[in-house]
Amino acid sequence: MSAALAEFFGTTILILLGDGVVANGVLKQTKGHESGWIVITAGWACAVAVAVYCTMAVSGAHLNPAVTLGLASIGRFPWSDVPAYLAAQMAGAFVGAVLVWLSYLPHWRMTADPAAKLAVFCTAPAVRHPVSNLFTEVIGTALLVLGVLAILAPVNLPPGSGFEKALAPALVGLLVLAIGLSLGGSTGYAINPARDLGPRLAHAVLPIAGKAGSDWGYAWIPVLGPALGGVIGAQLYRAFWL
Repeated sequence: MSAALAEFFGTTILILLGDGVVANGVLKQTKGHESGWIVITAGWACAVAVAVYCTMAVSGAHLNPAVTLGLASIGRFPWSDVPAYLAAQMAGAFVGAVLVWLSYLPHWRMTADPAAKLAVFCTAPAVRHPVSNLFTEVIGTALLVLGVLAILAPVNLPPGSGFEKALAPALVGLLVLAIGLSLGGSTGYAINPARDLGPRLAHAVLPIAGKAGSDWGYAWIPVLGPALGGVIGAQLYRAFWL
C-alpha cells in the first residue's frame, strides 16, 4: 500500500468512527441518543487511536493536514509529498462521512433538527465569535501537534523498545481525548481541516431529508485555524524541545 493510499484509508476510518459516534449521540432513535459529550469525546479518541494503529507503519498516520503541514514546516516531512497527503486525507474524510450517512440512513428522516444533522458531519461554535473561535482552533491544534511530536520523541518512546509501536497510537488518542474534554466545548474541536471540510462537503451533496445549509460562512475557521495551529505547534516543538 502506498503512503497516500494509507492516508486515505486511515482518514476514512477516523471519520467513520468519529462522525459515527456523533451520529449515535445526536440522531433520533439511535441506541446512544443523548449519550452526551463524554461519549462523543471518548469515541473520537478511540477513532484516532484505531486509525493511527492501522496506518502508522505505512504513512506515519498523519490523517490530518495540520499534522502534515506542521511536520513539513520543520523539515520532518518532504514538501513534495504534501499535496498527495492532503488530497488523500480530504478524500478519505469525504468517504468516511458518506459511510456514516449510510450507516444511519433511517435516522435522518426521524431527526427534525437540521443543526443536529449538520453536527454529525462538521463542527459549529457554541458561541459564534469568529476571532475567538479561530484562536480556539489554533490553540487546540498547536497542542495536538506539539503533543504528538513530544509523545513520539525518542526520550519518551525509545526506538527499538517496542513501546513506540504499541503505545504511540493509544497515547495520541488520549491526547485527543484531553483536548476534547478541556478545549472542545467552544468550537467542537475540529483540530483537523480534512475532518471538517470533507464531511461538510458530504453534507452539502448528500440527499439528507430535512437538512438546512452547510454553514459555509463558518467553514473557513476549522480549516485555517488548524492549519495555522499545526505549524505553530511544530515550530514550538522545534524551538523548545529539539
